[in-house]
Amino acid sequence: MSVMRHLTGPPDVNARGVYHVRANHTIEDGCQKMIRRMLKSKIHRATLTDANVDYEGSITVDADLMAAADILEHEAVWVWDVTNGSRFETYAIAGEPGSGVMCVNGAAAHLVSIGDLVIVATFADVADETARAWEPLVVKVDGANRRIG
Repeated sequence: MSVMRHLTGPPDVNARGVYHVRANHTIEDGCQKMIRRMLKSKIHRATLTDANVDYEGSITVDADLMAAADILEHEAVWVWDVTNGSRFETYAIAGEPGSGVMCVNGAAAHLVSIGDLVIVATFADVADETARAWEPLVVKVDGANRRIG
């Protein structure tokens, strides 16, 4: 049984096989191929340096760590608090490069505490054949949020 279905419209796929938007499109045989959501990248076990409830939202991340994890400014990210188990989705904004800043802003600041360990993750929608060989970027950091390994 086929998991493909017929849709119309132009493909929106980059050279890495990442679908930028879940759009209807036809691929060669007139069927849409399966798309899988894969871990694109993560900053693993970073230490929260601040929590600012009075900011409008987001998470401020050291720009060097964002670049290492291929996270763009305003890109959607998941934040998983290893210390207390809370999880939420927000967007990333770039902090000063080399500063080690990791600051949850806005209402989500109520879900974390300074010093908590967090994982900041991004996902990508990729074609099935690309997903089968997919390798996410994993950026490990020390207690001062400096890249290690």
